[in-house]
Amino acid sequence: MELDAIFEILKKSTGVTTDSRNCCAGNLFVALKGDAFDGNKFAAAALEAGCSHAIIDEAEYALDDRYILVDDALDTYQQLARLYREQFDLRVVGITGTNGKTTTKELVTAVLSEQYKVLSTQGNFNNDVGVPKTLFALDASHDIAIVEMGASHPGDIKRLVEIVEPQYGLITNVGRAHLQGFGSFEGVKHTKGELYDYLRSQPGTTVFVNGGDHNLMGMAKGINTVTYGLEGPQGMLVAGRIIECSPKLSFEWESAGESHRVDTQLVGSYNIYNMLAAVCVGLSFGVDAQKICHALSSYVPRNNRSQLDDTGRNTLLVDAYNANPTSMAAAIANFALIKADHKMAILGDMKELGADSQAEHQRVVDQLTDAGIESIWLVGDEFGHIPCPYRKFHDVEEVKAAIGSETITGRFILIKGSNSTRLSQLVEVLK
Repeated sequence: MELDAIFEILKKSTGVTTDSRNCCAGNLFVALKGDAFDGNKFAAAALEAGCSHAIIDEAEYALDDRYILVDDALDTYQQLARLYREQFDLRVVGITGTNGKTTTKELVTAVLSEQYKVLSTQGNFNNDVGVPKTLFALDASHDIAIVEMGASHPGDIKRLVEIVEPQYGLITNVGRAHLQGFGSFEGVKHTKGELYDYLRSQPGTTVFVNGGDHNLMGMAKGINTVTYGLEGPQGMLVAGRIIECSPKLSFEWESAGESHRVDTQLVGSYNIYNMLAAVCVGLSFGVDAQKICHALSSYVPRNNRSQLDDTGRNTLLVDAYNANPTSMAAAIANFALIKADHKMAILGDMKELGADSQAEHQRVVDQLTDAGIESIWLVGDEFGHIPCPYRKFHDVEEVKAAIGSETITGRFILIKGSNSTRLSQLVEVLK
């Protein structure tokens, strides 16, 4: 069946689902595959649960005319999402970057929601399945869509941006992450830059760029650019400066000769760029300065992203959702600046660095030498290979055991590592 015919079926449906356990009457089911499951095997169950049709890509499961056989169910799912997005006349902002893209997406959403009905990516649904899922949530009431796009291999952003078709783009930064998939830092730049490449090929597009980032400014050549950043370069729409970060960030931003102070709920001096990006987008979309300040001061981080937790026994700075060399360096540098007694760091391995792993973990250890941290625990086999005087643990379970047998109180503790190290589990143990 041709894509246009399948789309007509979708338009008559009550929505799209990829989970046979979560079907509503009249839904269109799409049989996706993963490392440990094959959605084709659940197509019959989805139809029994009330779905009108099931898109499958294995002929043996096509039992009657309710089964729509295609070459690749995922590709069909993505192309249907593109066609569905094209039914709506709205502004779409695509966001990607090595670090800070989820926080920036949430800050931009908070700012624009002060004045518009906004759809944005939920959680971290920023991949080849999550992005279409976001688009299928669009309806006629939305004025703006904010779509986060992640990548771990060349071509990932190109594929996603062709589905999303944004008119605006924001790359938070480019850093050393997923090097095993990208091959090099240049590979990171090329892949993240696929967002700019798409926008450069389209008329009337705009990118929001940190004017102090020479990598991003170079990558954005040939596109209408609106810039933000720390005080310095001339011609920026928004210029900002940090007032204090002890540990929560307070900053001042200025635009068109007017200055505004924002006291945020975020920890980390590096969040100044995420905040300024949100200000820049908000002003560009006509949001009043006071509304922008209200949105930014009210935003509370979630999901183990720069969360500050005073447990009574210890103060925890939890940034355990993910870690790469760029974000780890920023977290340690920020932690070193915070004035606190008895600082402790529990740091987990950084994953997907390939041949660069040992060198990148060595750089972290070298940075810790002058960070002024009283006690340092390193978790994981990657750190285990690095010669250093710090205490080492094979995994999070060993850390839990150590915490259970020792009295850890009165500490200011940074907890950071890749999500797979599961260091977020330490929050409950340290309370």
